[in-house]
Amino acid sequence: MSISSEAIRPAGKPRGILTRSAESAGSRHARYLPSDDLRYFVEHFWIVSWDFRGGEPFRAETLPHPSVHLVIGGGSSRIVGVMRGKFSTLLEGEGRVFGVKFRPGAFYPFLGAPVDTLTDREVPLGDLFGADGQEFEDEIVREEEDGVMIAIAERFLRARLPERDEHVEMVSRVVERIVDDRAITKVEELAELFGVNRRTLQRTFSRYVGVSPKWVIQRYRLHEVLEQLAPGAAIDWPKLALDLGYFDQAHFIRDFKGIVGMSPAEYARRR
Repeated sequence: MSISSEAIRPAGKPRGILTRSAESAGSRHARYLPSDDLRYFVEHFWIVSWDFRGGEPFRAETLPHPSVHLVIGGGSSRIVGVMRGKFSTLLEGEGRVFGVKFRPGAFYPFLGAPVDTLTDREVPLGDLFGADGQEFEDEIVREEEDGVMIAIAERFLRARLPERDEHVEMVSRVVERIVDDRAITKVEELAELFGVNRRTLQRTFSRYVGVSPKWVIQRYRLHEVLEQLAPGAAIDWPKLALDLGYFDQAHFIRDFKGIVGMSPAEYARRR
């Protein structure tokens, strides 16, 4: 199988990265858009590779998005549900991980069960795809070129595409609005914007996304905070907390520290 390098399209920069390692130091993080016929289900493909042989290992930490991932490499192949806390892994020696990031809500048709059953969990690829999952893993592991791995993944997904679901489309529109409209800080605002009952919205997100709409709002607002905490930047902490929908600065600091592991001010200094 072959595919030209022109056929793969890079995606934008990742968000929610807590620690960064320069590519020149031995790591690479590439992201690619799917073909148009798969964009309903797939947000992007990603590949992380590293070579720290002879040097110090690197701890990669991120704030996950409200998406399910299919992951091949790193010792196992698995389906990773939405992780509500910080994701942390130690990269040492040499390795590579290939991933498929599904759009929020879009893994439900593949799973055929409430996605909150995967929240904060990883399940072996074979549990969902049987022997075909092992064959898929073997093909990916054997390849070296990004474009070929993506072609293999797209072929695998196309052979198993489920029927489209109107609830997936609704969830996608809601999440896009959360990302694009920084003024949204409350679930009630979303319910009013989309003309749905608050409880209905919460049940739909639990079933299709795996987390609550409130969690999604706070996670994307937190991503924005990380982008604002540039070294040396003057931050109005009370105003920032209010802009994020917190009642006061103390609650914001508590939640930030609970997820990131340090206060916002300490994180800004370390960056």
